Amino acid sequence: MSVPPILSRLRLPVIGAPLFIVSGPALVIAQCKAGIVGSFPALNARPQSQLDEWLAEISEALAEYDAAHPDAPSAPFAVNQIVHRSNDRLEQDIETCAKWKVPITITSLGAREDLNIAVHAWGGIALHDIISDRFARKAIDKGADGLIAVAAGAGGHAGQWSPFALVHEIRQWFDGPLALSGSIATGGAVLAAQAMGADFAYIGSPFIATDEARASDGYKQGIVEGTAADIVNSSLFTGVNGNYLRPSIVAAGLDPDNLPDGNSELMSFESSTGAKAWRDIWGSGQGIGAVDRVGPVADFVERLASEYAAAKARIAA
Repeated sequence: MSVPPILSRLRLPVIGAPLFIVSGPALVIAQCKAGIVGSFPALNARPQSQLDEWLAEISEALAEYDAAHPDAPSAPFAVNQIVHRSNDRLEQDIETCAKWKVPITITSLGAREDLNIAVHAWGGIALHDIISDRFARKAIDKGADGLIAVAAGAGGHAGQWSPFALVHEIRQWFDGPLALSGSIATGGAVLAAQAMGADFAYIGSPFIATDEARASDGYKQGIVEGTAADIVNSSLFTGVNGNYLRPSIVAAGLDPDNLPDGNSELMSFESSTGAKAWRDIWGSGQGIGAVDRVGPVADFVERLASEYAAAKARIAA
């Protein structure tokens, strides 16, 4: 399987998933310094002019770190772009990313050939997240360099297919960069993702419970205290099925076991409760049972590395 040079110098085969609201410069810089890809959604930077400030902060911090650590430089960073037509600032965001020559672009909710061409023009690569083999084929046909397979159990707008089925179907025809998302929270799970055919693990929810994350203390503690049984799948909050933390739904005055369908009840949910998806209704994947503390990103990545090495040793024994 072919991995582009920009992704070949990671300490661990891990990409930190872009977390809406939660990911910002501090989290990205810490992830990259720890040796994994750090990422954030462009839409987290508000107003749009803040995106330029964030990219300057990240680029300068990592350049300074690399100069001080030439033998162990930082990993590259990524910016997530929502390609859906509802994103009215996409063109501006792409222009800003071109200015800073963002190394990796992660596209979601739509594949566009012109966007991939633009990324390649400044020397970057484009990874597209998908939930099915059909969407994977479309993304590659439109010029994406690699894929992020979002399987069942992932946080937020997760897929519905088993990671075994999804990765197998994609690997029947695609030998390029492939990351896997869905309940990955340990070094052993990272190795398992590789064993089934992925090149990288795509990890999101555990990074919510880090010092550098832009999440409330309650959200972070919810990740620490939660297990797979605390994840509720519902379309109520955005109109699309997603995975959310049960306590945040209860706090909004709703019954997690009796939620109406989002296509008909979305507006009444927001007007009647005052709660908003992601801000108050917290997204999370099913792998949070492995998260037992809030701490620095560096500590979590160190733990992943230790577990990854131990898992490899067990298999070799």
